[in-house]
Amino acid sequence: MAAVDDLQFEEFGDGATLLAANPDATTINIEDPSVSFGHQPRPPGSVGREEDEELLGNNDSDETEVFDRIKGSLLPVPGKNFVRLYIRSNPDLYGPFWICATLVFAIAISGNLSNFLIHLGEKTYHYVPEFQKVSIAATVIYAYAWLVPLALWGFLLWRNSKVMSMVSYSFLEIVCVYGYSLFIYIPTAVLWIIPQRVVRWVLVMIALGVSGSVLVMTFWPAVREDNRRVALATIVTIVLLHVLLSVGCLAYFFDAPEMDHLPAAITTP
Repeated sequence: MAAVDDLQFEEFGDGATLLAANPDATTINIEDPSVSFGHQPRPPGSVGREEDEELLGNNDSDETEVFDRIKGSLLPVPGKNFVRLYIRSNPDLYGPFWICATLVFAIAISGNLSNFLIHLGEKTYHYVPEFQKVSIAATVIYAYAWLVPLALWGFLLWRNSKVMSMVSYSFLEIVCVYGYSLFIYIPTAVLWIIPQRVVRWVLVMIALGVSGSVLVMTFWPAVREDNRRVALATIVTIVLLHVLLSVGCLAYFFDAPEMDHLPAAITTP
C-alpha cells in the first residue's frame, strides 16, 4: 500500500511550459469552435435552429414586427405605404395565417351566438349549433387572403413587364398586406353580435374604411404609373372585392333570415 507521503497533489505548468519540455506532445484546445457542442456539424439536408426560426417566425423580434404591423393596419397613415413602412424586406406568413384563423372562428362563433340571441325566448325555436359555418368561413376567408393576392401579384407582374417604372411587390408582401388588413374584422365580428342591424352596418362601414384605405394606399403607388384607366380599374376591383367579402360575411352569417323553426299551428281556409 502506498505511504501517506506519496499521496500528494502536484501542480502542473501551463501549456506553454509543457510544450517547451515536450515539443512533440499533442494538445487539444477546448475552445476550438469545430469541437464545441454548439457548432457540431449537421448531417446533409438538415435544417439548423436559425433556419427554423427564420421559417417559423417565432422569435421576439418577429413578434414585435407582427404587433407593429397590426397597429399599422388599424391606424393607416395617409400617404404612407404599408409595404414600405412595415413589411419591406421582411414579409411573414405568421401574422396573416393566425389573423385569418382567428377571424374564421370569430365570424362563425359570433354568427351562432347572434342567431341564438335573436330567437332567445321564442317557444318554437330550438337552438342547433351550425358547425358548418366554420368550414364556410374558413373557405371564404382563406380563399380571399390567398387567391386574390395571387391574382393581383400575377397582374402586377404582367403590367410591370409593360411599364418598367411601376413599383413591384412580391407575392409574400401582397399576402401580408391582405392578411393584416383583415385584422380589424376580428373585433368587428365580435361586435356584430349586437342585434341591431343599423349598428352592424355602421361597424362594417368603419371596418371597410380602415382596411380599404390600407389596400388603396398600398397598391395605388404600384399602378399609378400605368395607363390611367388600367390603374383606376385595378383599384376599383380591389375595393369591390373587399366590399363583397365584408358585406357577404355580414349578410350570410348575421343578417340571413332563419328558417329553422315553424309556427306551431298553421291555419287553413
